[in-house]
Amino acid sequence: MKKAKVLLADSHQSMLGSVRNLLEGVFETVFMVADEASLIEAVQKLSPDLIVADLSLPVRSEINVARRLKKAFPEIKLIMLSIHDEGTAVGECLVAGASGFVLKRTAVSDLVPAIETVLRGEIYMSPSVVQTSGNIREGKGPDEHA
Repeated sequence: MKKAKVLLADSHQSMLGSVRNLLEGVFETVFMVADEASLIEAVQKLSPDLIVADLSLPVRSEINVARRLKKAFPEIKLIMLSIHDEGTAVGECLVAGASGFVLKRTAVSDLVPAIETVLRGEIYMSPSVVQTSGNIREGKGPDEHA
């Protein structure tokens, strides 16, 4: 079975390096870019199977990176990485067309399963995001548990 080609986009070099090390043995090729212009160029040249992009990636306009990528490349699979776990950030990414949302603080444990899940055509959210979303729906604060 062919290994997936993954493109990483994050403006923080240390995060890019850590994620690349995590994914390199699991996926065929892991490319890294640090800004929106490089990301768009890399997608056009490399045709990755999946993009893992930082929600806070510097962009040229107010349109978030997920919306911009899905508009330009509707067939591409996209997972957003973020330090934010608020429902609004997650919701905006999913509405924009992302298939996954992974918190940076849990990327080591969540990213490989997230990529595998999204490549199968399913949606993935970090378990702590799911917990936070459930608490919000139940009217609880992020640190209150049942």
